[in-house]
Amino acid sequence: MGVSRTAAGDLLLGGMLLSDVVSQASVDTPFYAYDLDAMDREARDLVASFGEVPHLVAYAVKANTAGPVLRRFATAGLGADVVSGSELSVAMRAGVLPEKIVFSGVAKRDDEIALAFGAGERGILAIQLESLEEIPRAAAVARRMGRKGRVALRINPSVDKESLATHSHISTGHDEAKFGISLDDVTDALAAVKSHNALELVGVNMHIGSQLTDTSAYVDAARKLYRIAKDIRDNGCTSLAYVDTGGGFGIDYGEGCAVTPADFVRGVRKAQAEFGLSDLMWVVEPGRALVAAHGVIVSRVIAPKRSGRCQWLLIDAGMNDLIRPALYQARHRIVPLALKLNDTSVDFRVVGPVCESSDDFGIHAMPERPPTHVAILDAGAYGFTMASQYNGRALPAEVFIEGGKVTHFLPGISASEWVERRLLG
Repeated sequence: MGVSRTAAGDLLLGGMLLSDVVSQASVDTPFYAYDLDAMDREARDLVASFGEVPHLVAYAVKANTAGPVLRRFATAGLGADVVSGSELSVAMRAGVLPEKIVFSGVAKRDDEIALAFGAGERGILAIQLESLEEIPRAAAVARRMGRKGRVALRINPSVDKESLATHSHISTGHDEAKFGISLDDVTDALAAVKSHNALELVGVNMHIGSQLTDTSAYVDAARKLYRIAKDIRDNGCTSLAYVDTGGGFGIDYGEGCAVTPADFVRGVRKAQAEFGLSDLMWVVEPGRALVAAHGVIVSRVIAPKRSGRCQWLLIDAGMNDLIRPALYQARHRIVPLALKLNDTSVDFRVVGPVCESSDDFGIHAMPERPPTHVAILDAGAYGFTMASQYNGRALPAEVFIEGGKVTHFLPGISASEWVERRLLG
């Protein structure tokens, strides 16, 4: 169902009145609310777009690490893309099978590599190695454990930075990025993996960036990756099992998004067929595309404020709760929980309580008489997972809606708990 309004102007998420959640004594503002049914539909629609092609949708856990979300995706048959030992642990405990998990990240610790190699009967699907230097470290861990470590090479496809059309902080496939093995080093990396009997090469991988709103750079990079995979196979590697083209599929944050995840799938399928590799499993790593549009932050309005020509709306959600606007200059739509048809709108600059000028959510149209509560939309990805207790503020609670009612509730971490922790020792 997603976000909608009743005829009376009250905001709904997943068919439930958000004002009803506010009225529950156990839920203080600000809090996150998620529509699990809508997330499930996004996942199943993406899986269906692959048709008969062997595939694995490995959800990028960093987007939203909540157990109810992970369990719902595991039930839908999704795997996981993780970037830490903690994410690996939470994914497996939520029911994701080890053989459906890939482990990415540029600075994996030895204990995290061991956790991945030691999972289940054979370890996870693969650790995606990001550098020449990581190869002998992974081999040493596997030898100590007496296991054959399944690995993939994350390759930097040297995409033109300007062609990505996304924020510089989330573009990862260009030559100046810290991620991946450069095209010039691929031959050496293949030789290095082959020289270690404790390692088995099962895949090649890329990830060019996030919030991509055009398929062209993604498909071009995928074509480079499939060419490398074909060369590996033609040179006698029989263990290669998958090609992972990463995620980064963009969503509509209110300014439009001309493409869907299925458009990326259709584009890459042509490249896959072009190189005769349709028998290899194709892995993708969507995160934002599955969850972002189906989460909101509900915040209480503290007060309006006039200062010179500026009209501010002070709310109790801040950059510690949602850092994307401060970090990425992202814009999230902010709307009243209750909207009357005859309300006159004026522009307010919506800001939070954090003692930083960057704690600013931008200018939004609001009723001239400010509402008691607002919702920050499209906050289901990279919201709570990036939250902090900066300024001694609480971490928000999370509410999960299924079938038009709250089915799960994760309490936040209160400001008083922060005080006690800072006084330890």
